[in-house]
Amino acid sequence: MHASRPLLPGLIEACHAVIASNADHLGELDRAIGDGDHGTNMKRGSEVVYAERDQLGSLPLPEALEKIGMLLVTTIGGAAGPLYGTLLIEMGRGLRAGRGNGVLVETLPQAVAAVARRGRAQAGDKTLLDVLYAVQRAVLKQSPPAEVAAYAMSAARDTISMKALRGRASFLGDRSIGHMDPGACSCALLTGSICRFLEEFPPA
Repeated sequence: MHASRPLLPGLIEACHAVIASNADHLGELDRAIGDGDHGTNMKRGSEVVYAERDQLGSLPLPEALEKIGMLLVTTIGGAAGPLYGTLLIEMGRGLRAGRGNGVLVETLPQAVAAVARRGRAQAGDKTLLDVLYAVQRAVLKQSPPAEVAAYAMSAARDTISMKALRGRASFLGDRSIGHMDPGACSCALLTGSICRFLEEFPPA
């Protein structure tokens, strides 16, 4: 099925599908330690990007990533929009500038660092950064996609035992312990979807 689709629209479809099927779960996670809108916000953002998938697929990859990032910033809302948007915008800029010799995975460290600055967060703060750092380590080790996906989900599960130090959940203090961070969960779900797609349709 994937082989007949251009790479970027296919990836967008895969990400849209995983968010659509998990939006309620993400909302439940966010109701436990946040304001309950993470699933709704992520679904809204993914639907906007999905609607423009063919147009985005016709653009050079750096430009497409930057445009997707801006769409996410303006449509997801909350803390997640700026963080996911920053990740993609910085990856696009890195490719455009030729950082990492223009290889997408080699722009990841700079992009993740930009997310950390934007969120004023670090590893262990119980945010989606805990997943991004795990993904970064796996990618830089050239782990196969299935392992990258496994690392991402393991990192999301690790947030259950963490005390939130950033975002709305941090107001709960110790009561945030025992709940998975919703942003970490959505990040792991998206990573898994991307990895599964790339296993079926590896980039040239």
